[in-house]
Amino acid sequence: MASRSLAPAQGVPEPGPADRPPLLLVHGATADHTTWRTVGPAFAETRPTFAVDRRGRGASGDAEAYRIEREFEDLATVADALGTEAGAPAIDVAGHSYGGRCALGASLLTVAIRRAVVYEGAPVPPGMSYRPPGFVEAVRAAIDRGDREAALTTFLTGIVGMSEAELDAYRANPVWPARVEAAHTILREVEAEAGPAASIAALGRVSVPVLLLLGSISRSPFRIGTDALAAHLAHAEIRVIEGAAHAAHHTHAAEFVATVEAFLDRA
Repeated sequence: MASRSLAPAQGVPEPGPADRPPLLLVHGATADHTTWRTVGPAFAETRPTFAVDRRGRGASGDAEAYRIEREFEDLATVADALGTEAGAPAIDVAGHSYGGRCALGASLLTVAIRRAVVYEGAPVPPGMSYRPPGFVEAVRAAIDRGDREAALTTFLTGIVGMSEAELDAYRANPVWPARVEAAHTILREVEAEAGPAASIAALGRVSVPVLLLLGSISRSPFRIGTDALAAHLAHAEIRVIEGAAHAAHHTHAAEFVATVEAFLDRA
Protein backbone atom coordinates (compact mmCIF):
# COMPACT_ATOMS: atom_id res chain seq x y z
CA MET A 1 0.00 0.00 0.00
CA ALA A 2 1.07 3.62 -0.38
CA SER A 3 2.38 5.40 2.69
CA ARG A 4 -0.45 6.51 4.99
CA SER A 5 -0.32 9.50 7.31
CA LEU A 6 -1.86 9.00 10.73
CA ALA A 7 -2.06 11.56 13.51
CA PRO A 8 -3.81 12.16 16.82
CA ALA A 9 -7.13 13.90 16.21
CA GLN A 10 -6.62 17.50 15.09
CA GLY A 11 -5.95 19.87 17.97
CA VAL A 12 -5.20 17.10 20.48
CA PRO A 13 -1.53 16.69 21.45
CA GLU A 14 -1.88 13.16 22.81
CA PRO A 15 -4.39 10.31 22.38
CA GLY A 16 -7.06 10.08 25.08
CA PRO A 17 -7.66 7.56 27.87
CA ALA A 18 -6.91 3.97 27.01
CA ASP A 19 -9.82 2.31 28.82
CA ARG A 20 -11.83 2.26 25.58
CA PRO A 21 -10.85 0.87 22.17
CA PRO A 22 -9.02 3.32 19.89
CA LEU A 23 -11.18 5.25 17.45
CA LEU A 24 -10.01 5.79 13.86
CA LEU A 25 -11.63 8.69 11.97
CA VAL A 26 -11.80 8.50 8.17
CA HIS A 27 -12.49 11.59 6.05
CA GLY A 28 -14.63 11.82 2.93
CA ALA A 29 -14.08 13.09 -0.61
CA THR A 30 -11.78 16.11 -1.13
CA ALA A 31 -11.05 16.27 2.61
CA ASP A 32 -8.14 15.18 4.81
CA HIS A 33 -7.73 14.41 8.51
CA THR A 34 -8.41 18.05 9.45
CA THR A 35 -12.11 17.58 8.66
CA TRP A 36 -12.29 16.10 12.19
CA ARG A 37 -10.91 19.24 13.85
CA THR A 38 -14.28 20.01 15.48
CA VAL A 39 -15.27 16.62 16.91
CA GLY A 40 -11.84 14.96 17.15
CA PRO A 41 -10.81 16.71 20.36
CA ALA A 42 -14.12 15.73 22.00
CA PHE A 43 -13.66 12.07 21.13
CA ALA A 44 -10.07 12.20 22.35
CA GLU A 45 -11.24 13.17 25.83
CA THR A 46 -12.72 9.68 26.29
CA ARG A 47 -10.70 7.34 24.05
CA PRO A 48 -7.49 7.18 21.99
CA THR A 49 -8.50 8.97 18.78
CA PHE A 50 -6.67 9.07 15.46
CA ALA A 51 -7.48 10.57 12.07
CA VAL A 52 -6.04 9.17 8.85
CA ASP A 53 -5.17 10.94 5.61
CA ARG A 54 -6.44 8.74 2.79
CA ARG A 55 -4.59 8.25 -0.50
CA GLY A 56 -3.38 11.47 -2.06
CA ARG A 57 -4.29 13.66 0.95
CA GLY A 58 -2.16 15.47 3.50
CA ALA A 59 1.06 13.60 4.14
CA SER A 60 -0.15 10.31 2.63
CA GLY A 61 1.25 8.90 -0.57
CA ASP A 62 -0.68 8.00 -3.68
CA ALA A 63 -0.48 5.60 -6.61
CA GLU A 64 -0.75 5.94 -10.37
CA ALA A 65 -3.77 3.63 -10.56
CA TYR A 66 -6.72 3.96 -8.18
CA ARG A 67 -9.14 1.36 -6.86
CA ILE A 68 -11.37 1.67 -3.82
CA GLU A 69 -10.26 -1.82 -2.77
CA ARG A 70 -6.83 -0.36 -2.00
CA GLU A 71 -8.51 2.12 0.36
CA PHE A 72 -10.18 -0.80 2.14
CA GLU A 73 -6.81 -2.50 2.49
CA ASP A 74 -5.17 0.69 3.76
CA LEU A 75 -7.69 1.08 6.57
CA ALA A 76 -7.60 -2.59 7.48
CA THR A 77 -3.82 -2.35 7.81
CA VAL A 78 -4.09 0.78 9.96
CA ALA A 79 -6.71 -0.89 12.15
CA ASP A 80 -4.45 -3.91 12.65
CA ALA A 81 -1.53 -1.67 13.58
CA LEU A 82 -3.52 0.53 15.98
CA GLY A 83 -5.01 -2.48 17.74
CA THR A 84 -1.60 -4.08 18.14
CA GLU A 85 -0.02 -0.88 19.41
CA ALA A 86 -2.81 -0.30 21.91
CA GLY A 87 -2.93 -3.91 23.03
CA ALA A 88 -6.61 -3.96 22.09
CA PRO A 89 -8.29 -6.89 20.35
CA ALA A 90 -10.08 -4.48 17.99
CA ILE A 91 -10.69 -0.79 17.33
CA ASP A 92 -13.67 1.30 16.27
CA VAL A 93 -13.87 3.19 12.97
CA ALA A 94 -16.00 6.20 12.04
CA GLY A 95 -16.15 7.50 8.49
CA HIS A 96 -17.75 10.51 6.86
CA SER A 97 -19.35 10.01 3.44
CA TYR A 98 -16.87 8.20 1.15
CA GLY A 99 -14.77 7.53 4.24
CA GLY A 100 -17.70 5.62 5.69
CA ARG A 101 -17.81 3.48 2.57
CA CYS A 102 -14.10 2.76 3.05
CA ALA A 103 -14.64 1.90 6.72
CA LEU A 104 -17.25 -0.68 5.75
CA GLY A 105 -14.96 -2.19 3.14
CA ALA A 106 -12.12 -2.43 5.64
CA SER A 107 -14.45 -4.22 8.07
CA LEU A 108 -14.66 -7.08 5.59
CA LEU A 109 -10.89 -7.56 5.57
CA THR A 110 -9.88 -7.65 9.23
CA VAL A 111 -11.10 -8.77 12.64
CA ALA A 112 -9.40 -5.69 14.10
CA ILE A 113 -12.53 -3.55 13.54
CA ARG A 114 -15.07 -3.92 16.34
CA ARG A 115 -17.75 -1.39 15.36
CA ALA A 116 -18.24 0.99 12.44
CA VAL A 117 -19.96 4.37 12.22
CA VAL A 118 -20.97 5.66 8.78
CA TYR A 119 -22.24 9.20 8.26
CA GLU A 120 -24.12 9.34 4.95
CA GLY A 121 -21.72 6.96 3.25
CA ALA A 122 -24.08 4.17 2.21
CA PRO A 123 -24.29 3.05 -1.43
CA VAL A 124 -27.56 3.73 -3.22
CA PRO A 125 -29.62 0.82 -4.59
CA PRO A 126 -28.98 -0.47 -8.12
CA GLY A 127 -30.40 1.87 -10.73
CA MET A 128 -29.91 4.97 -8.57
CA SER A 129 -27.06 7.48 -8.39
CA TYR A 130 -25.91 10.30 -6.16
CA ARG A 131 -24.82 12.19 -9.28
CA PRO A 132 -27.13 14.76 -10.89
CA PRO A 133 -27.26 14.75 -14.72
CA GLY A 134 -24.12 16.18 -16.30
CA PHE A 135 -22.13 16.06 -13.08
CA VAL A 136 -19.27 13.87 -14.27
CA GLU A 137 -18.90 15.83 -17.50
CA ALA A 138 -18.83 19.16 -15.66
CA VAL A 139 -16.20 18.02 -13.17
CA ARG A 140 -14.04 16.44 -15.87
CA ALA A 141 -14.20 19.60 -18.00
CA ALA A 142 -13.17 21.74 -15.01
CA ILE A 143 -10.23 19.46 -14.19
CA ASP A 144 -9.13 19.33 -17.84
CA ARG A 145 -8.94 23.11 -18.04
CA GLY A 146 -7.06 23.28 -14.72
CA ASP A 147 -9.93 24.85 -12.75
CA ARG A 148 -9.91 22.79 -9.57
CA GLU A 149 -12.05 25.32 -7.72
CA ALA A 150 -14.85 24.91 -10.27
CA ALA A 151 -14.56 21.12 -9.96
CA LEU A 152 -14.85 21.35 -6.18
CA THR A 153 -17.79 23.75 -6.36
CA THR A 154 -19.59 21.43 -8.76
CA PHE A 155 -19.08 18.55 -6.33
CA LEU A 156 -20.23 20.50 -3.28
CA THR A 157 -23.40 21.73 -4.94
CA GLY A 158 -24.26 18.62 -6.96
CA ILE A 159 -23.39 15.82 -4.52
CA VAL A 160 -23.24 17.42 -1.07
CA GLY A 161 -26.11 19.81 -1.77
CA MET A 162 -24.51 23.03 -0.50
CA SER A 163 -26.31 26.31 -1.07
CA GLU A 164 -24.56 29.45 -2.35
CA ALA A 165 -24.49 30.86 1.17
CA GLU A 166 -22.90 27.69 2.50
CA LEU A 167 -20.36 27.76 -0.31
CA ASP A 168 -19.43 31.36 0.47
CA ALA A 169 -18.85 30.44 4.11
CA TYR A 170 -16.75 27.44 3.11
CA ARG A 171 -14.61 29.56 0.78
CA ALA A 172 -13.78 31.77 3.76
CA ASN A 173 -12.64 28.77 5.83
CA PRO A 174 -8.85 28.31 6.12
CA VAL A 175 -9.15 24.70 4.86
CA TRP A 176 -10.59 25.78 1.49
CA PRO A 177 -7.23 25.87 -0.38
CA ALA A 178 -6.48 22.29 0.71
CA ARG A 179 -9.90 21.16 -0.50
CA VAL A 180 -9.31 22.84 -3.87
CA GLU A 181 -5.90 21.15 -4.10
CA ALA A 182 -7.54 17.73 -3.68
CA ALA A 183 -10.23 18.33 -6.30
CA HIS A 184 -8.45 16.10 -8.81
CA THR A 185 -9.45 13.10 -6.66
CA ILE A 186 -13.19 13.75 -7.05
CA LEU A 187 -13.79 11.84 -10.28
CA ARG A 188 -11.89 8.73 -9.28
CA GLU A 189 -13.86 8.45 -6.05
CA VAL A 190 -17.23 9.22 -7.62
CA GLU A 191 -16.59 6.51 -10.19
CA ALA A 192 -15.22 4.03 -7.64
CA GLU A 193 -18.16 4.39 -5.27
CA ALA A 194 -20.47 3.23 -8.04
CA GLY A 195 -18.48 0.04 -8.65
CA PRO A 196 -19.19 -3.51 -7.44
CA ALA A 197 -16.69 -3.42 -4.54
CA ALA A 198 -18.56 -0.50 -2.95
CA SER A 199 -22.08 -1.68 -3.69
CA ILE A 200 -24.84 -2.65 -1.29
CA ALA A 201 -24.37 -6.29 -2.31
CA ALA A 202 -20.69 -6.17 -1.30
CA LEU A 203 -20.82 -3.94 1.78
CA GLY A 204 -24.05 -5.49 3.01
CA ARG A 205 -21.92 -8.47 4.06
CA VAL A 206 -20.35 -6.52 6.92
CA SER A 207 -21.03 -8.45 10.11
CA VAL A 208 -19.86 -6.04 12.83
CA PRO A 209 -22.37 -3.65 14.42
CA VAL A 210 -22.83 -0.55 12.25
CA LEU A 211 -24.30 2.83 13.17
CA LEU A 212 -25.68 4.61 10.10
CA LEU A 213 -26.02 8.35 10.69
CA LEU A 214 -28.06 10.84 8.67
CA GLY A 215 -28.77 14.55 8.69
CA SER A 216 -32.49 15.31 8.62
CA ILE A 217 -32.14 17.93 5.87
CA SER A 218 -29.65 16.11 3.66
CA ARG A 219 -30.40 15.17 0.04
CA SER A 220 -32.85 12.28 -0.28
CA PRO A 221 -30.39 9.80 -1.87
CA PHE A 222 -28.48 9.67 1.42
CA ARG A 223 -31.60 8.43 3.22
CA ILE A 224 -32.53 6.02 0.45
CA GLY A 225 -29.07 4.47 0.43
CA THR A 226 -28.92 4.26 4.21
CA ASP A 227 -32.25 2.48 4.47
CA ALA A 228 -31.28 0.05 1.71
CA LEU A 229 -27.92 -0.79 3.27
CA ALA A 230 -29.42 -1.24 6.73
CA ALA A 231 -31.76 -3.89 5.33
CA HIS A 232 -28.74 -5.96 4.26
CA LEU A 233 -26.49 -5.58 7.30
CA ALA A 234 -26.49 -8.15 10.10
CA HIS A 235 -26.40 -5.54 12.89
CA ALA A 236 -27.37 -2.02 11.88
CA GLU A 237 -29.14 0.93 13.43
CA ILE A 238 -30.02 4.30 11.95
CA ARG A 239 -29.92 7.58 13.84
CA VAL A 240 -30.94 10.96 12.44
CA ILE A 241 -29.40 14.24 13.59
CA GLU A 242 -32.14 16.84 13.38
CA GLY A 243 -31.39 20.00 11.44
CA ALA A 244 -28.13 18.65 10.05
CA ALA A 245 -27.09 18.19 6.44
CA HIS A 246 -24.00 16.42 5.12
CA ALA A 247 -21.55 17.94 7.62
CA ALA A 248 -23.03 17.26 11.04
CA HIS A 249 -19.54 16.66 12.43
CA HIS A 250 -19.09 20.44 12.00
CA THR A 251 -22.56 21.92 12.33
CA HIS A 252 -23.96 19.66 15.08
CA ALA A 253 -20.79 18.52 16.78
CA ALA A 254 -22.23 17.88 20.25
CA GLU A 255 -25.06 15.72 18.91
CA PHE A 256 -22.69 13.90 16.57
CA VAL A 257 -20.23 13.05 19.35
CA ALA A 258 -22.92 12.02 21.83
CA THR A 259 -24.66 9.73 19.31
CA VAL A 260 -21.43 8.06 18.23
CA GLU A 261 -20.15 7.58 21.77
CA ALA A 262 -23.42 6.05 22.96
CA PHE A 263 -23.13 3.49 20.16
CA LEU A 264 -19.45 2.73 20.75
CA ASP A 265 -19.88 2.35 24.51
CA ARG A 266 -22.81 -0.03 24.29
CA ALA A 267 -22.09 -3.43 25.81
